Amino acid sequence: QVQLVESGGGLVQAGGSLRLSCAASGLAFSRYDMGWFRQAPEKERVFVAAIIWTGSSTYYADSVKGRFTISRDNAKNTVYLNMNSLEPEDTAIYYCAASDKSFAYARMDSSYNYWGQGTQVTVSS
Repeated sequence: QVQLVESGGGLVQAGGSLRLSCAASGLAFSRYDMGWFRQAPEKERVFVAAIIWTGSSTYYADSVKGRFTISRDNAKNTVYLNMNSLEPEDTAIYYCAASDKSFAYARMDSSYNYWGQGTQVTVSS
């Protein structure tokens, strides 16, 4: 079956960096667009970043633009989220997801077929 397994979360001070990874199995990874979403305590899950199956196009939420970078390695079936200049407001559970829908809808969580279990990121002030 399809599995998306996130890793790399943890506790970091404000201004620090983390790199999240999401390893995929059970699907033709190179044919799926990949996204990262996050959910802060008592808030709805929101879009963070997405990358098209070729890696040639990306989207970012305004709140992370210039600080976060999404990338993928189709040979390793893995998508990454490099997070720099972290802020306490970035504290959340981060989820990766896979979509076979049009990349135009990559900001919408409803367009994703598969989800990981999430990894906690905590940024202290």
